[in-house]
Amino acid sequence: MADAVLSWRARIAAWRWPGLAFFRLRLFFRGVFLLLAVATVAIALSVLQDEKELSHRNYREGFAKTMGQVAAQLRNPAGQLALLNPLAASPAASAAGAVHPLVLPFSALDFDDHNKVEQAVEMAGCARQYPGDAALCVAIGSNPYAGGFVYVVGHASGPPPVAHTTGEHDLTLSTRLRVDVELRGRRYGWIAPFEPEPATAVNVVRGRLTGFAVDADGSVLPRPVRDFRGWLWQGGPCLDGGADVAACSRRADFSVRLPVEILHEDVVATAHPVWPPADMNRIDVRVQWLAPGDAAPLFDSARAGATPPFSLADLSAQLLPGETLQLRKLDRKTTGPLATIKGAAPVAPPPSGWVPQAVNDFLGYAVRGLLRRLPIDDEDVPIEATETIRTAAGSYELHGFGDERSANRALALVATRVSWFVVAMLLALALAWGAIEWTIIRRITMLTKRSRAVTAAVVEDEKASRWSSLDIADLRSPDELGVLANCLAELLQRVDESMQRERLRAEREKDQWMAVGHEIMSPLQSLIALHGAPDDASRRYILRMQQAIRVLYGSASPSEAFESTTLQLATLDLDAFLAEVAANAPHAGIADVRYDGPGAPVVVRADEYPLEDVITHVLQNAQRHRRAGTPIALRLRADDARATVELHNEGEPIPPELIDRIFEYGVSGAHAGEPEPAADAAAPQRGQGLFVAKTYMAKMGGTVAAENVDGGVRIVLTLPRVTG
Repeated sequence: MADAVLSWRARIAAWRWPGLAFFRLRLFFRGVFLLLAVATVAIALSVLQDEKELSHRNYREGFAKTMGQVAAQLRNPAGQLALLNPLAASPAASAAGAVHPLVLPFSALDFDDHNKVEQAVEMAGCARQYPGDAALCVAIGSNPYAGGFVYVVGHASGPPPVAHTTGEHDLTLSTRLRVDVELRGRRYGWIAPFEPEPATAVNVVRGRLTGFAVDADGSVLPRPVRDFRGWLWQGGPCLDGGADVAACSRRADFSVRLPVEILHEDVVATAHPVWPPADMNRIDVRVQWLAPGDAAPLFDSARAGATPPFSLADLSAQLLPGETLQLRKLDRKTTGPLATIKGAAPVAPPPSGWVPQAVNDFLGYAVRGLLRRLPIDDEDVPIEATETIRTAAGSYELHGFGDERSANRALALVATRVSWFVVAMLLALALAWGAIEWTIIRRITMLTKRSRAVTAAVVEDEKASRWSSLDIADLRSPDELGVLANCLAELLQRVDESMQRERLRAEREKDQWMAVGHEIMSPLQSLIALHGAPDDASRRYILRMQQAIRVLYGSASPSEAFESTTLQLATLDLDAFLAEVAANAPHAGIADVRYDGPGAPVVVRADEYPLEDVITHVLQNAQRHRRAGTPIALRLRADDARATVELHNEGEPIPPELIDRIFEYGVSGAHAGEPEPAADAAAPQRGQGLFVAKTYMAKMGGTVAAENVDGGVRIVLTLPRVTG
């Protein structure tokens, strides 16, 4: 070793400064890529600076335009209805499909005039549109002193209505309207059959809807409700294109005024009632137009697919992510906003199919940080706008807040323009690659091919080929690759010498093991002959010793021998086996082994002698490290799938850093830093017993593990049970 150190020192002293040529490749690489990086970054920053200015200017203009469009929309009748009903932004129907009434910009509806009620509904925009050209408007008037009624106006297609005969108690024989209202825990229900009136126009069916109250158990009261008013009109052409208007399906319009007692009580309870009711969005109304009999409703407000009227929540679709609208009523005493509408959350771009998502997230974070740091004019000026909306019901202030992050998201379009700069960068990289290919890659390829050829030759015939046969005569040069080739050749030379020494050592050790095995096998054969009786306790240990010698005989190392052993697995009663091992433990010098078993057969598949080696090695380990005068507990527990053997001894715990390594070859109590008992001081441990236990258990399909418990150490062995 000293000669080698002196040799290397002499070589280092003999080296001379090679000059700048030694670094020319390194400087060439770094110079080219540094210039490319500086040029690319400068161009990208310049483009992003211009695009950020343009994007922010366009965003401010677009935000002002959006505010104007929203204000114009709120000035329309539908927008005014939304201003009167700010809570309509919540879901318009309950889980049962009920409809919530809206506040109309009128004090009341002229419900008994077909033309007037139709014009009022269209002007207010309160109708919910249903599939099949049906619509429904449920509303209350803006003036509480109009009686606190709920108005139900709608239209749907159906056959000619069947009239209700005066005095007939069975309402199912006629066409009827069913209305249910639920509010504050109270339920109201009405059934209004059609009662014809003289027609006022040709081919028009006209009649009243007389309301009968429905009590809690579903029974219809015999007398009609006095304040319930309703009308039904059916006219127009046949929807199926037919000519017989007396039998075809046509559009029918209905208009009903509902006397909800609890709302009437709110109105008369005080001189200044709160109107509209604070819990109006919790009033559930369901309307059904029923044909005679028990057939399916001609119209049901709970039908799926309804389109609710315009609400303030619909303004969210016109806002970009991050934008916010606040509505405030100017003549209100409260200072809080009437409603706050926010734009939808930004939609994440679809992941790239070839770029990992983590790379996309990192690049997105870096670009956003860079955009925030690029200075532009008016960047610190808040993006806000205010509009005043004056209606018959009052004046409102619309205040909008923009978000510059929405403008930054639009900069994704810059990628198209930057692509030209990317092309320029790729051309520069192509030129650099050509120079690198000729000056570096070609020589690296030659060195790689020759190294692979040497490796393949050595792998194919390790004895005939040498690692030191690498030819680098034409690769020697004063630059980095030349030094690399020289170092590689010297390294392979040293590897070759080390492998030759290791091969000789292994052969000598193998010969030694074969000689030891041969000398021990002959006396063992004699001992087997002397202890041939089946009941001789010594015979079992002599057979185990003979098997161990066969395992080690002819192997290069003990670990290799144990790992290459083939076990002969057979069924074994583990309970009887462990009881016998515990009984024979004193013969092996292990006293006071206490066995606790189920007392019933526990059948596993194992090789009896290797399994006894496993138990004995673990018992010997417990014997060495148990506290004097304490027993070793050997327990067997079993379930339907596996059998578990626990060996516990009282003593010092295993150091935490070694508890997972004690089953490795060469790790023993002495290696773990524990003092060996005086009885074993003359025979230090090789760390082989627990390695044998782990190896044999794995070959039998089991496991072994160690764990520290209160006052000692527990070794747990598991084996799969044999079922059936």
